[in-house]
Amino acid sequence: MVYVAPLYRPPSEASSLILQVTIGCSHNQCTFCYMYKTKKYRIKSLEEIKQHIQWGKSIYPHARRIFLADGNVLSMPTQDLIDVLHILFEEFPYLERVTAYAGPKDLLAKSDEELAQIRRAGLSMLYLGVESGSPKVLANIQKGVSPEEMILAGQKARQAGFILSCTVILGIGGKELTADHAVETAKVISAMQPHYLGALTLMIEEKTKLKAQIESGEFQLLNPLEVIDELIM
Repeated sequence: MVYVAPLYRPPSEASSLILQVTIGCSHNQCTFCYMYKTKKYRIKSLEEIKQHIQWGKSIYPHARRIFLADGNVLSMPTQDLIDVLHILFEEFPYLERVTAYAGPKDLLAKSDEELAQIRRAGLSMLYLGVESGSPKVLANIQKGVSPEEMILAGQKARQAGFILSCTVILGIGGKELTADHAVETAKVISAMQPHYLGALTLMIEEKTKLKAQIESGEFQLLNPLEVIDELIM
């Protein structure tokens, strides 16, 4: 099996070849997320990645788009990621773009020059889960960064030349923090100025801390009309 399941990608990468260069998520603490909870985070060796690339080339030699999985590709050492990008453009002559998820802490850990080098090597678009701009909500969901750090992460990505696609989650503050979540998230997004923004609906995953908080009554879900109110607040 080439992939370590489960495997995730953004909806807009439906026609992309997916190459799994890391396993899991380097943060993996968010209370609402179960995507990578069954995986132990690690960075694949260059030899593993080369083998995956050759497999991808054998089934999709004319790939124009490649998405690098799993959750936090920027946690790779900078030169290793650059080497992988160079190999991709050598092996796929029709390749037009390479994209990846980016965690805010991984963006902050890279210097401006490192990010610029990665961008020049061919990684062109980053998907960043902002989730909320409220300091209370970010702390509650254990995102691992403050609003100010989230803004800086997004700004660093843009300044390095990346196309930045961000997502926020409607209802992630629950009934108690819905107004705070809406207002503060708008402020953070305005400061970041992403190229694309998606508002996602909160999905309750089994075996997550958020699910347990709902069952205990600690977290109260919004009803559909309240979700709409939050979106237009």
